[in-house]
Amino acid sequence: MANIDTRHFRWLHDFFNLLYPKLCLACGSNLPPNDELLCLSCEFQLPKTKQHEQKENAFTEIFWGRVPLQSGAAQYYFSKSGRVQRLIHQLKYEHKSEIGHQLGVLFGRQLREQDHFKGIDAIVPVPLHPRKQHQRGYNQAAAFGAGLAESMELPHYPYALERPEYAESQTRKSRQERLENAQTAFRVKKPELITGKHILLVDDVLTTGATLEACASQMLVLPETTISMVTIAMASD
Repeated sequence: MANIDTRHFRWLHDFFNLLYPKLCLACGSNLPPNDELLCLSCEFQLPKTKQHEQKENAFTEIFWGRVPLQSGAAQYYFSKSGRVQRLIHQLKYEHKSEIGHQLGVLFGRQLREQDHFKGIDAIVPVPLHPRKQHQRGYNQAAAFGAGLAESMELPHYPYALERPEYAESQTRKSRQERLENAQTAFRVKKPELITGKHILLVDDVLTTGATLEACASQMLVLPETTISMVTIAMASD
Protein backbone atom coordinates (compact mmCIF):
# COMPACT_ATOMS: atom_id res chain seq x y z
CA MET A 1 0.00 0.00 0.00
CA ALA A 2 1.42 3.39 -0.99
CA ASN A 3 2.53 5.72 1.74
CA ILE A 4 0.18 8.65 2.32
CA ASP A 5 1.78 12.05 2.59
CA THR A 6 0.06 13.51 5.65
CA ARG A 7 1.48 16.94 4.84
CA HIS A 8 -0.94 17.13 1.91
CA PHE A 9 -3.95 16.57 4.16
CA ARG A 10 -2.60 19.01 6.73
CA TRP A 11 -2.27 21.65 4.00
CA LEU A 12 -5.86 21.02 2.86
CA HIS A 13 -7.07 21.24 6.48
CA ASP A 14 -5.24 24.54 7.03
CA PHE A 15 -6.54 25.92 3.73
CA PHE A 16 -10.13 24.97 4.62
CA ASN A 17 -9.77 26.63 8.03
CA LEU A 18 -8.50 29.77 6.33
CA LEU A 19 -11.60 29.92 4.12
CA TYR A 20 -14.04 28.80 6.83
CA PRO A 21 -12.47 29.51 10.21
CA LYS A 22 -13.97 27.95 13.33
CA LEU A 23 -15.23 30.66 15.64
CA CYS A 24 -15.79 30.62 19.38
CA LEU A 25 -19.55 30.48 19.90
CA ALA A 26 -19.37 32.76 22.92
CA CYS A 27 -17.18 35.62 21.69
CA GLY A 28 -16.76 35.05 17.94
CA SER A 29 -12.95 34.91 17.93
CA ASN A 30 -11.00 32.35 15.88
CA LEU A 31 -10.67 28.96 17.54
CA PRO A 32 -7.42 27.00 17.72
CA PRO A 33 -7.61 23.73 15.70
CA ASN A 34 -8.28 21.44 18.68
CA ASP A 35 -10.92 23.57 20.44
CA GLU A 36 -14.50 22.37 20.02
CA LEU A 37 -16.84 25.28 20.79
CA LEU A 38 -15.21 27.74 23.14
CA CYS A 39 -11.85 29.48 23.08
CA LEU A 40 -9.69 29.04 26.16
CA SER A 41 -10.39 32.60 27.21
CA CYS A 42 -14.15 32.06 27.28
CA GLU A 43 -13.85 28.64 28.86
CA PHE A 44 -12.08 30.26 31.81
CA GLN A 45 -13.79 33.66 31.82
CA LEU A 46 -17.47 32.77 31.39
CA PRO A 47 -19.23 33.72 34.65
CA LYS A 48 -19.30 30.40 36.51
CA THR A 49 -21.58 30.33 39.54
CA LYS A 50 -19.58 27.66 41.44
CA GLN A 51 -22.88 26.78 43.11
CA HIS A 52 -22.19 23.07 42.68
CA GLU A 53 -19.48 23.40 45.34
CA GLN A 54 -22.08 24.22 48.02
CA LYS A 55 -25.10 22.13 48.93
CA GLU A 56 -27.08 25.26 49.84
CA ASN A 57 -26.75 28.15 47.42
CA ALA A 58 -28.64 30.82 45.46
CA PHE A 59 -30.10 28.16 43.16
CA THR A 60 -31.51 25.95 45.92
CA GLU A 61 -32.86 29.00 47.78
CA ILE A 62 -35.28 29.65 44.91
CA PHE A 63 -36.99 26.32 45.65
CA TRP A 64 -37.21 26.61 49.44
CA GLY A 65 -40.76 25.72 50.44
CA ARG A 66 -41.54 24.65 46.88
CA VAL A 67 -39.50 21.53 46.11
CA PRO A 68 -37.50 19.39 48.58
CA LEU A 69 -34.26 19.46 46.61
CA GLN A 70 -31.33 17.21 47.40
CA SER A 71 -28.93 19.48 45.50
CA GLY A 72 -29.08 22.14 42.81
CA ALA A 73 -26.83 24.41 40.77
CA ALA A 74 -26.57 26.49 37.61
CA GLN A 75 -23.40 26.28 35.57
CA TYR A 76 -23.20 29.98 34.63
CA TYR A 77 -24.75 33.34 35.34
CA PHE A 78 -26.20 35.13 32.34
CA SER A 79 -26.91 38.78 31.72
CA LYS A 80 -28.54 40.60 28.83
CA SER A 81 -26.30 40.65 25.74
CA GLY A 82 -23.60 38.70 27.59
CA ARG A 83 -21.62 35.76 26.28
CA VAL A 84 -23.70 33.16 28.10
CA GLN A 85 -26.92 34.59 26.69
CA ARG A 86 -25.35 34.38 23.25
CA LEU A 87 -24.62 30.69 23.81
CA ILE A 88 -28.15 29.99 25.01
CA HIS A 89 -29.66 31.85 22.05
CA GLN A 90 -27.62 29.79 19.58
CA LEU A 91 -28.51 26.59 21.41
CA LYS A 92 -32.25 27.30 21.30
CA TYR A 93 -32.77 29.20 18.07
CA GLU A 94 -29.80 28.60 15.75
CA HIS A 95 -29.79 24.78 15.57
CA LYS A 96 -26.57 24.35 17.53
CA SER A 97 -27.43 21.47 19.84
CA GLU A 98 -23.73 20.70 20.20
CA ILE A 99 -23.49 23.69 22.56
CA GLY A 100 -25.78 22.00 25.06
CA HIS A 101 -23.94 18.70 24.80
CA GLN A 102 -20.49 20.22 25.25
CA LEU A 103 -21.55 22.38 28.19
CA GLY A 104 -23.10 19.29 29.75
CA VAL A 105 -19.84 17.38 29.39
CA LEU A 106 -17.90 20.22 31.02
CA PHE A 107 -20.36 20.64 33.90
CA GLY A 108 -20.69 16.91 34.47
CA ARG A 109 -16.97 16.65 35.14
CA GLN A 110 -17.35 19.22 37.89
CA LEU A 111 -20.52 17.73 39.39
CA ARG A 112 -19.07 14.26 39.76
CA GLU A 113 -16.36 15.65 42.05
CA GLN A 114 -18.93 16.85 44.61
CA ASP A 115 -20.22 14.46 47.27
CA HIS A 116 -23.78 15.84 47.15
CA PHE A 117 -24.06 15.00 43.44
CA LYS A 118 -22.67 11.47 43.73
CA GLY A 119 -25.87 9.67 44.69
CA ILE A 120 -27.73 10.42 41.45
CA ASP A 121 -29.20 7.46 39.57
CA ALA A 122 -30.33 9.01 36.27
CA ILE A 123 -30.71 12.25 34.34
CA VAL A 124 -34.08 13.50 33.08
CA PRO A 125 -34.46 16.67 30.97
CA VAL A 126 -37.45 18.99 30.99
CA PRO A 127 -39.45 17.95 27.89
CA LEU A 128 -40.69 20.04 24.99
CA HIS A 129 -44.09 19.65 23.40
CA PRO A 130 -43.68 17.40 20.30
CA ARG A 131 -44.66 20.26 17.97
CA LYS A 132 -42.06 22.59 19.42
CA GLN A 133 -39.41 19.88 19.37
CA HIS A 134 -40.23 19.17 15.73
CA GLN A 135 -39.90 22.87 14.90
CA ARG A 136 -36.55 23.16 16.71
CA GLY A 137 -35.27 19.76 15.64
CA TYR A 138 -34.22 18.73 19.15
CA ASN A 139 -34.77 19.42 22.83
CA GLN A 140 -32.04 21.76 24.10
CA ALA A 141 -32.43 20.48 27.67
CA ALA A 142 -31.96 16.91 26.41
CA ALA A 143 -28.77 17.95 24.58
CA PHE A 144 -27.45 19.33 27.87
CA GLY A 145 -28.62 16.20 29.69
CA ALA A 146 -26.85 13.93 27.20
CA GLY A 147 -23.57 15.72 27.83
CA LEU A 148 -24.03 15.45 31.58
CA ALA A 149 -24.86 11.75 31.28
CA GLU A 150 -21.75 11.13 29.20
CA SER A 151 -19.29 12.68 31.65
CA MET A 152 -21.11 11.52 34.80
CA GLU A 153 -21.56 8.01 33.37
CA LEU A 154 -25.28 7.92 34.18
CA PRO A 155 -28.41 6.83 32.28
CA HIS A 156 -30.19 9.59 30.36
CA TYR A 157 -33.97 9.37 29.97
CA PRO A 158 -35.11 12.13 27.57
CA TYR A 159 -38.64 10.71 27.29
CA ALA A 160 -39.36 9.92 30.94
CA LEU A 161 -41.49 13.08 31.13
CA GLU A 162 -43.81 14.54 28.52
CA ARG A 163 -45.46 17.86 27.80
CA PRO A 164 -48.86 17.03 26.30
CA GLU A 165 -50.12 20.63 26.16
CA TYR A 166 -48.60 23.05 23.68
CA ALA A 167 -47.49 26.31 25.28
CA GLU A 168 -46.38 29.52 23.63
CA SER A 169 -43.10 31.09 24.69
CA GLN A 170 -42.95 31.92 28.40
CA THR A 171 -40.47 34.74 27.88
CA ARG A 172 -42.96 37.60 28.21
CA LYS A 173 -45.16 36.05 30.89
CA SER A 174 -45.16 37.12 34.52
CA ARG A 175 -44.01 34.80 37.29
CA GLN A 176 -47.62 34.08 38.28
CA GLU A 177 -48.61 33.32 34.68
CA ARG A 178 -45.68 30.94 34.33
CA LEU A 179 -46.64 29.16 37.53
CA GLU A 180 -50.25 28.75 36.42
CA ASN A 181 -49.27 27.50 32.97
CA ALA A 182 -46.75 25.03 34.33
CA GLN A 183 -49.00 23.34 36.88
CA THR A 184 -50.76 21.10 34.33
CA ALA A 185 -48.19 21.21 31.54
CA PHE A 186 -46.16 18.10 32.42
CA ARG A 187 -46.68 14.49 33.37
CA VAL A 188 -44.62 11.36 33.92
CA LYS A 189 -44.62 9.20 30.81
CA LYS A 190 -42.37 6.36 32.02
CA PRO A 191 -42.67 6.02 35.81
CA GLU A 192 -40.65 2.79 35.80
CA LEU A 193 -37.55 4.86 34.90
CA ILE A 194 -38.02 7.28 37.80
CA THR A 195 -39.70 5.54 40.72
CA GLY A 196 -37.50 5.08 43.77
CA LYS A 197 -34.52 6.85 42.21
CA HIS A 198 -32.54 10.03 42.79
CA ILE A 199 -33.17 11.96 39.58
CA LEU A 200 -31.14 14.87 38.25
CA LEU A 201 -33.70 17.10 36.52
CA VAL A 202 -32.09 19.42 33.95
CA ASP A 203 -33.08 22.46 31.90
CA ASP A 204 -31.32 25.19 29.97
CA VAL A 205 -32.17 28.29 32.03
CA LEU A 206 -33.58 28.92 35.49
CA THR A 207 -35.86 31.98 35.65
CA THR A 208 -38.81 31.75 38.06
CA GLY A 209 -38.36 28.02 38.63
CA ALA A 210 -41.97 27.31 37.63
CA THR A 211 -41.11 24.78 34.92
CA LEU A 212 -38.66 22.83 37.06
CA GLU A 213 -41.06 22.93 40.01
CA ALA A 214 -43.92 21.56 37.89
CA CYS A 215 -41.80 18.69 36.57
CA ALA A 216 -40.45 17.87 40.03
CA SER A 217 -43.90 17.86 41.57
CA GLN A 218 -45.03 15.19 39.12
CA MET A 219 -42.02 12.99 39.84
CA LEU A 220 -42.12 13.39 43.60
CA VAL A 221 -45.55 11.74 43.70
CA LEU A 222 -43.77 8.49 42.85
CA PRO A 223 -42.70 6.45 45.91
CA GLU A 224 -39.22 7.05 47.34
CA THR A 225 -38.20 9.37 44.51
CA THR A 226 -35.86 12.29 45.17
CA ILE A 227 -34.83 15.23 43.00
CA SER A 228 -31.75 17.32 42.33
CA MET A 229 -31.63 19.98 39.59
CA VAL A 230 -29.08 21.71 37.36
CA THR A 231 -29.33 24.23 34.54
CA ILE A 232 -26.87 25.78 32.15
CA ALA A 233 -27.59 29.27 33.41
CA MET A 234 -29.53 31.51 35.75
CA ALA A 235 -29.90 35.27 35.82
CA SER A 236 -27.22 37.21 37.67
CA ASP A 237 -28.28 39.59 40.44
